Amino acid sequence: MANKTVKVGLVQLSCSPDVAENMTKTIAGVREAAAKGAQVVVLQELFRSLYFCDVEDYENFKLAEAIPGPSTGTLGELAKELGVVIVASLFEKRAEGLYHNTTAVLDADGTYLGKYRKMHIPDDPGYFEKFYFTPGDLGYKVFPTRFGNIGVLICWDQWYPEAARITALKGADFLVYPTAIGWHKDQDGLTNDEQYGAWQTIQRSHSVANGIPVVSVNRCGIEGDMKFWGGSFVSNPFGRVIFQASHEEEQIHVEELDFAKSDQYRTHWPFLRDRRIDSYQPITKRFLDEE
Repeated sequence: MANKTVKVGLVQLSCSPDVAENMTKTIAGVREAAAKGAQVVVLQELFRSLYFCDVEDYENFKLAEAIPGPSTGTLGELAKELGVVIVASLFEKRAEGLYHNTTAVLDADGTYLGKYRKMHIPDDPGYFEKFYFTPGDLGYKVFPTRFGNIGVLICWDQWYPEAARITALKGADFLVYPTAIGWHKDQDGLTNDEQYGAWQTIQRSHSVANGIPVVSVNRCGIEGDMKFWGGSFVSNPFGRVIFQASHEEEQIHVEELDFAKSDQYRTHWPFLRDRRIDSYQPITKRFLDEE
């Protein structure tokens, strides 16, 4: 991996109620990223629709599809045409009455490499994901692509250092987080700043602890009472923000990642070397209140 660089495209868009329109818009975003030199293109969480988890509505299950299925077929053809890897977040129908929040990875020759199912499922006001999604059962995944080993996690997974650590230990060259998160449209500015700062800081910490870049792609725009905060970003292997998108505007950006930097940071700050793996058994308990 010495001196290997990869150009990663971030596609930050707003969404409409029209599924076909969102797909067309996203395809245009992938094409724009590829034209700017992207080799890997990361899409935001559940890009085919509005963020439907703000309500509990059985009609929304009709948005789900098989994976692999129609969307992976379309995106696979696009990946092959453009010679890019596409990381695509989709609503998966696994079986009758069984659904997942899932990200598929299409290699640069159009091959479907597999999927990661979101492990951590939130249930909060405006984010009623437990109504729709079964927790992932595939474990943490790293996908070997033409342009590097991509560790895929999804949105709420962002807050869990255990998920980032395990994915990094499986050999990820960088972590990607398709995301849908925002502020209530009437929320005060100080709270907004604090929430965004926490969201970005926890992900930057995954870069620091694991010595690899993080790429986080979020949607923007107002949907119902939610103003999605955009702010997609890239942090280097020591947590420095090397790109941050607008909070307001749609944006297609390409950022070059230098994997050699990971070796540099991991050598000078050898956190992996000094891990006391013999002492971590308590982490598998829910809470240490009975010891």
